[in-house]
Amino acid sequence: GLGGLLVFCLFWGMGGAFLSLQLSRFMAKRAMGVELVDGRTGHADLDWLHATVRQLADRSGLPMPEVGYYESPEVNAFATGPSRSRSLVAVSTGLLRSMSRDEVEGVLAHEVAHIQNGDMVTMTLIQGVGNAFVMFFARIIANILRNAVDERASGVVYFLSYMVLQVVLGVLGMVVVAWFSRAREFRADAGAVSLAGSGKMIAALQRLQQHTQMIESDQPALATMKIAGAGSWMALLSTHPPLEARIAALRAAR
Repeated sequence: GLGGLLVFCLFWGMGGAFLSLQLSRFMAKRAMGVELVDGRTGHADLDWLHATVRQLADRSGLPMPEVGYYESPEVNAFATGPSRSRSLVAVSTGLLRSMSRDEVEGVLAHEVAHIQNGDMVTMTLIQGVGNAFVMFFARIIANILRNAVDERASGVVYFLSYMVLQVVLGVLGMVVVAWFSRAREFRADAGAVSLAGSGKMIAALQRLQQHTQMIESDQPALATMKIAGAGSWMALLSTHPPLEARIAALRAAR
């Protein structure tokens, strides 16, 4: 029945998404080669990085997240983790080399705001529901098409139409997820302003504008977690709004 099919699709769609969420911190550290810091490394910049995240977490009322860095020429940072109490904030070495401390603080405030807003869980829910409805409607429509043709061809029609519908509906689902991702970037920018001030956040975004060619795109699973995205040939699939639009939004809110 339709009810049983919907439960089945929700189970698999949400289950996969939440499994990825639970493993997100571990997988991000493995994929990006993140080295954790504890504020006692003896390296001035890394100890400052840890202390600044602690200050921002205290201001936002959050438990202290893990803090780390990863070796990369890209100018970027990300936050991830299954909950506010099990989160990770990491920055690239390229960002630490290219930005002033005020600009880095703006970036860190943005990432802490993502954790404060619960964006990792929100995006997982949206992705899970999207996965479930793609599975559900692909099966429903494919079954309708199978019943509309000769019985001898019904198996082939069902299989081919189901494969095509998975792709088409999957792209539509990606558009919805990307829209929510762009909206949460504006919200995290606004949260960063409340934590670090508009000047630092605008300065950070302006610096990112100078380094857009240094944004890596070889880890698509991590793209939505970073402060800046590599963009897409199709704006509807971009996980991040244009940097100019984000700066304009912050200036308009002053």
